[in-house]
Amino acid sequence: MGILLTQREGLIVGNIAKVLGFIMNAIFELLSKIGIENIGLCIIIFTVVVYTLMLPMTVKQQKFTRLSAVMNPEIQALQKKYQGKQDQASMMKMQEEQKLIYEKYGTSPTSGCLGSLIQLPILFALWPIVQNVPAYVKGLKEAYMPLVDGIMAQDGFKDVMVKIGSEKPILISPDRFDYTKANTIIDVLYKFQESTWDTLASEFPSLSNLISETKETMMSMNYLFGINIAETPSNMITSGIATAAVGTVIVAVAIPVLAGLSQVVSMKVAQSRTNNSNQNKDNPMVQQMDMMMKVMPIMSVFMCFSMPSGLGIYWITSAVVRTVQQVFINKSLNKKSIDQIVKENSEKAAKKRNKKNTADGKNINNMATKYTRRIEEMKAEAIAEAEKKMTSNAKPGSLAAKANMVSDYNNRNNK
Repeated sequence: MGILLTQREGLIVGNIAKVLGFIMNAIFELLSKIGIENIGLCIIIFTVVVYTLMLPMTVKQQKFTRLSAVMNPEIQALQKKYQGKQDQASMMKMQEEQKLIYEKYGTSPTSGCLGSLIQLPILFALWPIVQNVPAYVKGLKEAYMPLVDGIMAQDGFKDVMVKIGSEKPILISPDRFDYTKANTIIDVLYKFQESTWDTLASEFPSLSNLISETKETMMSMNYLFGINIAETPSNMITSGIATAAVGTVIVAVAIPVLAGLSQVVSMKVAQSRTNNSNQNKDNPMVQQMDMMMKVMPIMSVFMCFSMPSGLGIYWITSAVVRTVQQVFINKSLNKKSIDQIVKENSEKAAKKRNKKNTADGKNINNMATKYTRRIEEMKAEAIAEAEKKMTSNAKPGSLAAKANMVSDYNNRNNK
C-alpha cells in the first residue's frame, strides 16, 4: 500500500529530503513562535533559504559557462584536428591536449557538470516536500490529528472516507492506499476544498464542531492570498465557474501563467550571460539552452494546472530567486575579465595541489621515520644477539673471554 504521508525514500534523494524537510519544519516552528502558522509563507521562505544555500554552486557553474565561451572554439578545433582518428595513440594524444586546454584556463571538464549533478538530487528532493507538506511539517500533521481520531472512532468511517477520497478533487485510490490508516486520512483531508468539508460534516454530524474548527485552522494554515495551496488550479477553475466566482478563476489561471512567465524571465537573464560571451549558435550549450527556454515554461504551465497550487507558488518563488541571483552574478562577473577568472581558478587549484602534496609529504615522512626507527631497532637487536652468542661461546683465557671481562668491569663501574 502506498502512503503519501510517508517521507520520500532513497539513499540519496531520501536523505536529502529529510534534511530539507527538517529545514521546512524549523521554518514553520520559528514562524509559529511569532504567531504565524502559514504553509504558503513557509514554502516561500523555504525556497529562498534552499536556493541561497545553493548559490556558491550556481556561481561556480556560471564561471565555468563563461570560460566555456572561450574554451569551446579551442576544443572544437582540437576535435576537428583528430576527427576520424580512432586509433588508441591518437585518442590518448587528443585527451592530453584537451587536458592542457582545461589546465590553461584553470578548470576541468567536471567543473561544469558537477554543480548540476549536486543540485539535481536537491531539486528532486524539494518536489515531495512541497507537494506533501504534512509528511515533513509536524505542526501541520498534529493540527489534523484530533479530527482524524474522531473520524476513526466512528462506525463505518472507512466506507465514508473511501467514497470522499475516491472522487474529485481528492482522487486517492483505495486500491493503492489503506483507508484504515491515520496517514491516509490526513492525505485525504489535506486535499479538501470548502465543499468537501461540507460533505464530511453531513456524513459525520456528531463531529460537526470538530470539523468546523479544523476547517478554520486549515484556512489559516493552507491559504495564502486567498489560494488553497493544497488545491489544484484546474479544480479551482471548475468550482469558480460553478459558483460564478470570477476572482477564484482569475487567481487559478494566474498561478500557472506566472509560473511559466517567471521561468521565461529567469532563463532569459541566465542566457544574457551566455550571449554576452559571444558564443555562436552552433555551440551545443546554446542550443540546449534555447530548447529549455521553449519547453520548460510550457511544461510548467500545464503541470501547474494539475498539481497543488503550493507547487506553483514554489516554482514562481524559485524562478524569482534565481532571477535576482543571476542579476547579481552577472554584475559580479562583468567586473572580472577572463584572465582574472583564470587566475583565481589557477590559484585555487594550486592551493588544493599544495595542500594535497603537503598531506602526502607528511604521510611519507612519518612512514619513513617509523621505518628508519624500526631498522635501527633491528640492528641493535642483531648486535645484542651476536654479542650474547660470543659471550656464551667464549673459551676461558681466550681474547673474547678477556673482552667480556673488560665489558663486565666497565658495566659495573658505570652503574
